[in-house]
Amino acid sequence: MVHRFLLVLGLSMGLALGAAVAPVAAYAATYSAPLDRAIADLAVRVEVRTGYSRDLFPHWIDADGDGCSTRDEVLIAEADDPVTVEDDCALSGGRWFSYYDRVSWTDPGRIDIDHLVPLAEAWDSGARNWARRTRQAFANDLGDRRSLVGVTDSVNQSKSDRDPSEWMPEHATCRYVREWVAVKHRWRLNVNRAERRALVSFASHCANRTITVTLAR
Repeated sequence: MVHRFLLVLGLSMGLALGAAVAPVAAYAATYSAPLDRAIADLAVRVEVRTGYSRDLFPHWIDADGDGCSTRDEVLIAEADDPVTVEDDCALSGGRWFSYYDRVSWTDPGRIDIDHLVPLAEAWDSGARNWARRTRQAFANDLGDRRSLVGVTDSVNQSKSDRDPSEWMPEHATCRYVREWVAVKHRWRLNVNRAERRALVSFASHCANRTITVTLAR
């Protein structure tokens, strides 16, 4: 997959959400390609669910020891109104917009932090072969804003662990497709044939924007 996409070396940097939970190499490769090429570059494999457990992906850890878990860090970063962070990372104030259903919430309890590529889907797509520390890094990925997103709890529950061939948000489908493809590339995850067909179909109605990610592995 070295043809027709850009592969460069640069310093691995945290994005708006802060430093990555588990730093990758000091110099990390960057993948960049238009959406259609990025979909075509994803390896197609049969998915395997055997052996999956959510416990194999330790998540909502406090990586930097500041008292705020990964969930808290995402809520703080994505708040549209300022958030007050109190003792034990109790949050007050704030307003959050769920782009899946275009609803805003002032109660953080109504926001789930969605693993855009669900943990079970990641397992099916290659994470079953990772070391536990790599799965932890995936589950707490603050190094790319697309990996974790705050959304309405009920919508997240309706999504569950389904891929784009089985579920898509009601709104902003092009954004969702771009971000799904970006996360799959960042973690070098596979797609299955139905998933690839769905991505191609949805992307045909989207602007063919370039996707750029810093590879996490």
